[in-house]
Amino acid sequence: MIQKISSHKILRYALIGALSTLIHIMMAFLTIYYVNDSVFISNSVGFLCAFGFSYWLQSVLVFKHPLSVHKALKYFVVQFAALLLSMGVSYLAPLDNTYLKVLLVVIILPLCTYAIHHLWTFSKP
Repeated sequence: MIQKISSHKILRYALIGALSTLIHIMMAFLTIYYVNDSVFISNSVGFLCAFGFSYWLQSVLVFKHPLSVHKALKYFVVQFAALLLSMGVSYLAPLDNTYLKVLLVVIILPLCTYAIHHLWTFSKP
Protein backbone atom coordinates (compact mmCIF):
# COMPACT_ATOMS: atom_id res chain seq x y z
CA MET A 1 0.00 0.00 0.00
CA ILE A 2 2.80 2.44 0.88
CA GLN A 3 4.44 1.72 -2.47
CA LYS A 4 1.16 2.47 -4.26
CA ILE A 5 0.79 5.80 -2.42
CA SER A 6 4.39 6.72 -3.15
CA SER A 7 3.80 6.18 -6.86
CA HIS A 8 1.20 8.95 -6.99
CA LYS A 9 2.77 12.39 -6.93
CA ILE A 10 -0.27 14.24 -5.60
CA LEU A 11 -0.71 11.78 -2.73
CA ARG A 12 2.93 12.22 -1.74
CA TYR A 13 2.36 15.98 -1.91
CA ALA A 14 -0.68 15.70 0.37
CA LEU A 15 1.08 13.43 2.87
CA ILE A 16 4.08 15.74 3.13
CA GLY A 17 1.70 18.70 3.49
CA ALA A 18 -0.11 16.95 6.35
CA LEU A 19 3.20 16.17 8.08
CA SER A 20 4.28 19.78 7.61
CA THR A 21 1.07 20.94 9.27
CA LEU A 22 1.77 18.68 12.24
CA ILE A 23 5.31 20.05 12.47
CA HIS A 24 3.96 23.62 12.40
CA ILE A 25 1.56 22.85 15.25
CA MET A 26 4.13 20.95 17.30
CA MET A 27 6.82 23.63 16.97
CA ALA A 28 4.34 26.43 17.70
CA PHE A 29 3.13 24.65 20.84
CA LEU A 30 6.70 23.94 21.98
CA THR A 31 7.67 27.57 21.40
CA ILE A 32 4.67 28.77 23.39
CA TYR A 33 5.47 26.41 26.26
CA TYR A 34 9.26 26.76 26.45
CA VAL A 35 10.22 30.07 24.89
CA ASN A 36 7.51 32.68 24.47
CA ASP A 37 3.72 32.64 24.68
CA SER A 38 3.33 35.06 21.78
CA VAL A 39 1.09 33.54 19.12
CA PHE A 40 2.87 35.56 16.42
CA ILE A 41 6.33 34.35 17.45
CA SER A 42 5.25 30.75 18.00
CA ASN A 43 3.44 30.59 14.64
CA SER A 44 6.42 32.17 12.91
CA VAL A 45 8.71 29.49 14.36
CA GLY A 46 6.19 26.79 13.43
CA PHE A 47 5.83 28.14 9.89
CA LEU A 48 9.58 28.34 9.31
CA CYS A 49 10.17 24.78 10.55
CA ALA A 50 7.27 23.44 8.52
CA PHE A 51 8.38 25.43 5.47
CA GLY A 52 11.91 24.00 5.59
CA PHE A 53 10.63 20.46 6.04
CA SER A 54 8.02 20.83 3.33
CA TYR A 55 10.36 22.43 0.78
CA TRP A 56 13.00 19.76 1.36
CA LEU A 57 10.69 16.76 1.01
CA GLN A 58 8.50 18.20 -1.75
CA SER A 59 11.64 18.98 -3.75
CA VAL A 60 13.25 15.58 -3.28
CA LEU A 61 10.32 13.16 -3.03
CA VAL A 62 7.54 14.76 -5.05
CA PHE A 63 9.05 16.94 -7.75
CA LYS A 64 12.47 15.21 -7.91
CA HIS A 65 14.46 18.45 -8.04
CA PRO A 66 17.70 19.36 -6.27
CA LEU A 67 17.44 21.96 -3.52
CA SER A 68 18.32 25.52 -4.49
CA VAL A 69 17.90 28.99 -3.05
CA HIS A 70 16.09 30.09 -6.22
CA LYS A 71 13.50 27.30 -5.96
CA ALA A 72 13.17 27.84 -2.20
CA LEU A 73 12.29 31.49 -2.83
CA LYS A 74 9.73 30.51 -5.47
CA TYR A 75 8.32 27.91 -3.09
CA PHE A 76 8.04 30.57 -0.37
CA VAL A 77 6.23 32.98 -2.72
CA VAL A 78 3.66 30.29 -3.56
CA GLN A 79 3.16 29.28 0.07
CA PHE A 80 2.86 32.89 1.24
CA ALA A 81 0.41 33.68 -1.55
CA ALA A 82 -1.59 30.61 -0.49
CA LEU A 83 -1.72 31.96 3.06
CA LEU A 84 -3.06 35.30 1.82
CA LEU A 85 -5.52 33.55 -0.49
CA SER A 86 -6.79 31.36 2.33
CA MET A 87 -7.39 34.42 4.46
CA GLY A 88 -9.20 36.13 1.58
CA VAL A 89 -11.35 33.10 0.75
CA SER A 90 -12.20 32.64 4.41
CA TYR A 91 -13.30 36.26 4.63
CA LEU A 92 -15.02 36.66 1.26
CA ALA A 93 -16.60 33.25 0.60
CA PRO A 94 -20.39 33.72 0.45
CA LEU A 95 -20.99 30.95 2.97
CA ASP A 96 -22.64 31.47 6.33
CA ASN A 97 -21.12 28.34 7.79
CA THR A 98 -17.57 28.93 9.07
CA TYR A 99 -16.77 25.21 8.99
CA LEU A 100 -17.63 25.06 5.29
CA LYS A 101 -15.29 27.99 4.66
CA VAL A 102 -12.47 26.10 6.36
CA LEU A 103 -13.21 22.97 4.34
CA LEU A 104 -13.26 25.02 1.15
CA VAL A 105 -9.79 26.37 1.91
CA VAL A 106 -8.43 22.98 2.99
CA ILE A 107 -9.60 21.30 -0.21
CA ILE A 108 -8.95 23.98 -2.83
CA LEU A 109 -5.68 25.51 -1.64
CA PRO A 110 -3.51 22.37 -1.71
CA LEU A 111 -4.74 21.60 -5.22
CA CYS A 112 -3.88 25.14 -6.33
CA THR A 113 -0.45 25.14 -4.70
CA TYR A 114 0.33 21.72 -6.16
CA ALA A 115 -0.53 22.97 -9.65
CA ILE A 116 1.51 26.17 -9.24
CA HIS A 117 4.50 24.30 -7.85
CA HIS A 118 4.26 21.83 -10.72
CA LEU A 119 3.94 24.51 -13.40
CA TRP A 120 6.21 27.21 -11.99
CA THR A 121 8.31 26.41 -8.90
CA PHE A 122 9.60 23.07 -10.14
CA SER A 123 9.14 23.53 -13.88
CA LYS A 124 11.92 22.29 -16.10
CA PRO A 125 13.72 25.10 -17.94
